[in-house]
Amino acid sequence: MPVRAAAQRLGVPFLILLSALLIVLGKADILVVDRARMAVADAMLPVLDLVARPIETATQMLQKLEAAGALYQENQRLREENARLLQWQEVARRMVTENGQLRGLLKFPEDNPVTFVTARVVAESGGAFARNLLVNAGARDQVARGQVALAGEGLVGRVSEVGTRSARVLLLTDLNSRIPVVIDGSRERAVLAGDNSSRPQLTYLSSKAEVKIGDRIVTSGRGGLFPSDLPIGQVVSVEGSVVRVELYVDLGRLDFIRIIDYGLDGVLPQSAMPQPKPARQGKGAAADPAR
Repeated sequence: MPVRAAAQRLGVPFLILLSALLIVLGKADILVVDRARMAVADAMLPVLDLVARPIETATQMLQKLEAAGALYQENQRLREENARLLQWQEVARRMVTENGQLRGLLKFPEDNPVTFVTARVVAESGGAFARNLLVNAGARDQVARGQVALAGEGLVGRVSEVGTRSARVLLLTDLNSRIPVVIDGSRERAVLAGDNSSRPQLTYLSSKAEVKIGDRIVTSGRGGLFPSDLPIGQVVSVEGSVVRVELYVDLGRLDFIRIIDYGLDGVLPQSAMPQPKPARQGKGAAADPAR
């Protein structure tokens, strides 16, 4: 007991003295301390490497087991999805067969093939009395009056004039634009009328029509000018009888548009577009010799 008590009393001072001695030696000869530290590290390296290898191997095995479990779950999910897709494929095949039989019974005419041309916007008329675009595609590219102009987000307008190398597109916001539309969901019919503002309005709505902000507006297909269900925009304001529509397409930032032939260009007669009015003659002007 006396020896143990003496050792405990001397242990702390001894350790403090040893630490001080090591600090002094480190300051006196840094190279000796560094060599000693590296010698200890070299001696311990095989032991540390021997301990680290099983840990690394176990970690890799756990990672492989986790990856195998994830692959198994993904494989199961893909099998279920594939089974569902095969079921839908079978349903689709039956519907195609049934649709063909019904078309034959009803003598239903096939849809016209759809063709299109992509054109660059080369000029824009954004004055107080017109909203239209000039594009670099014309009659030589099979562009014709009445064809539909689309951008990625939705409807832009329709072709109003055609030259050999160029065409003019009447925008939905133009004062002369009138498009038969429906409110998607309720299927209430209306006419989208441009008034040279950025937000055209819905006109000829039924008095019982319930229109709310956020309603989606699409083409109705009536009149033969446009096919049905082309996206146009959504209702953004309802103020009494004035209903405004925000277009999906930003008409002020168009670089390219797609002019699509749905086979409906023949329904737009030349007289459908407003022609420029002749200037009025003064009272003292000579009469028109053609009259």
